[in-house]
Amino acid sequence: MKRTSISLLLLAILVLYARPLLHAQATLLLEEPYSYDGAFAGTGHAAVYLSRVCATSPVELRRCKPGERGVVISRYHGIAGFDWLAVPLIEYLYAVDKPEDIPLYADPKLVSFLREQSLAQLKAALPADAMDTPNAPWYELAGSAYDRTLYAFQIATTPQQDDAFIRHWNDAPNREAYNLLKRNCADFVREVINFYYPKAVHRSIIEDLGVTTPKQTAKTLLHYGQRHSQLELTTYIIPQVPGMKRSRPVHGVLDSVLLAKKYMMPLALLHPVMAGSVEVAYWAGWRFQPAKDALIFDPVQGLQPPLQTAERRTYERQLNAMKRDQLEGVPRPGEWPRLQAESNPQLDAAGRPLLQVKDDIGAVEIGLCRNNILRTSAPPELVQQLLLVRLQQELKPGKPPRASATDVAADWHLLQLSLIDQPRAVAAGSQLQAGVISGK
Repeated sequence: MKRTSISLLLLAILVLYARPLLHAQATLLLEEPYSYDGAFAGTGHAAVYLSRVCATSPVELRRCKPGERGVVISRYHGIAGFDWLAVPLIEYLYAVDKPEDIPLYADPKLVSFLREQSLAQLKAALPADAMDTPNAPWYELAGSAYDRTLYAFQIATTPQQDDAFIRHWNDAPNREAYNLLKRNCADFVREVINFYYPKAVHRSIIEDLGVTTPKQTAKTLLHYGQRHSQLELTTYIIPQVPGMKRSRPVHGVLDSVLLAKKYMMPLALLHPVMAGSVEVAYWAGWRFQPAKDALIFDPVQGLQPPLQTAERRTYERQLNAMKRDQLEGVPRPGEWPRLQAESNPQLDAAGRPLLQVKDDIGAVEIGLCRNNILRTSAPPELVQQLLLVRLQQELKPGKPPRASATDVAADWHLLQLSLIDQPRAVAAGSQLQAGVISGK
């Protein structure tokens, strides 16, 4: 009886976490800013992920076939003359074909290499008469999760809604009409979400001076979903892949003024009452925390709970003990970025990313993802160094959470396997990968 009760409890937990993936959804993606956008406006990017909608080409939508994951659709500026483009989910986030091929750690050279492979396929699928725009920001279409953290706001859709959306967007003109103030990426997301649920998303005259921003679209959808339970609103985080420079918090127009001294100080000097009133209003109710109560996106196992503080501290203690007792000869993790920058990214026979690393003897290969890291000619010390640097990134405290508990557990297990002899490690790694893929 006790065993049956435990089984039922585990089943209930599984259903709870799997439920958001059992139905088709439209998911608003709020993407943190990075590079110049992060340093100045900080508004980031917005897109929509549709799990039941796929694409014959980046500009022609269709219903998904069994096993397909759907597409991310967004408005772009200066790409092949189109207003919007649709990209398969995994390619959009990671610039690889399969979740199992996502690298554990990335640097600009690897990201550029993976994007080049992914974008070549995407460009080949465009219509023959598409405009040739070689200097366009094509990189925006592949590997978004290397550059930034994404926040997802998922709502339920019906087959009838998705079919109507496909018909409408396929029939409407798809010619570039980008305008920063009136037809930006957030305006496009507003149009898509409101197609499914009219008036769910709207601009804010006060917070954003009437300009649609990615943050405002997410905030209004969250509030709408909280008032309409039929949307089955679920929020989750797509963490930035460790390695690249971290993205910055996403802002609206008002945030940019309040949180930037270069804007707030002149306003406070010239209009102190207005500045004070706006700041009080912001902290009293306008503040928006997209990571609050969010799950973590795992491209293999679905939505997972984030790593908790107590779990993180336990891993940190164990990792420090392991470095002291078993990993004394391993180069410091801080040396890995330099080693990766001096190496050449390649694909193995199965199309999985790896690094060709030069050492004193010659060149060795080290796998970069979970399903090939224990299967290459790299010395164990290199494997351990890669896993150490990834784990240290995942275990850093702060917000938003950087990893799920299941991700950290899988990486920790790989590190343990790297300490045993190679044949046993490969066999154990194969069992681990099979378990991860099957969700066991």
